[in-house]
Amino acid sequence: MIRYLIIDDEFIAHDIIKKYCDLFPNLQLMHNCYDALEAIEYLNNHEVDLIFLDLNMPKLKGFEFLRTLPTPPKVIVTTAYKEFAIEGYELNIVDYLLKPFSFERFLKAVNKAISLNGTPKTISVEQTDKKAPSSIFLRSNKKHIQVTIDHIHYIEASGNYSKVITPDKTITVREKISDLILKFPSDDIIQVHKSFAVAKKHITSIEANRIFIGDDVIPIGTLYKRNISLFLK
Repeated sequence: MIRYLIIDDEFIAHDIIKKYCDLFPNLQLMHNCYDALEAIEYLNNHEVDLIFLDLNMPKLKGFEFLRTLPTPPKVIVTTAYKEFAIEGYELNIVDYLLKPFSFERFLKAVNKAISLNGTPKTISVEQTDKKAPSSIFLRSNKKHIQVTIDHIHYIEASGNYSKVITPDKTITVREKISDLILKFPSDDIIQVHKSFAVAKKHITSIEANRIFIGDDVIPIGTLYKRNISLFLK
């Protein structure tokens, strides 16, 4: 059993990480800490094998906290700030996850931690006898919004932003479409244009260089016709 600790000042981050960890049969949550000082107090009296660590916290920043530990356990960083990645790997962290991260990316990080912990066998979603999460958290306007993947019709690029379109709302995410697509299972979302990716299950019809999803018409880019050809096979 791998005992883990979550250190993050955002309640929703704790919920996301625990939700993902609950899919692993050999991960056990030991404590939720909402700042680094609370974590130091807990670790003075308890041992853990793995820490999920946020960086931008009040009182004491994540890496400042990590440097106070004489023999730190395995650490997976979970943060919205990509600029500290090099510093993290210099401190021998296991992985560096950028919020919002998908379950598939989280799974890769945890498997790496399990392997480094002396357990060579990795865990797959099927091995847990539970289904992978059917939803994803998207960061929009400084908050995380949970969206059911099956409800997403398509994604539209808008400069450095992306618009995630569902039947009842449009969520604007500050992320390029190429990066955002990677957060979804490859069988669910396919890119059909430099500015569009669609949910295959919601395609009503395909005609010439256009895809119809309900009343919406999505163009098919020349470079992406192969994606459609593979889908139609």
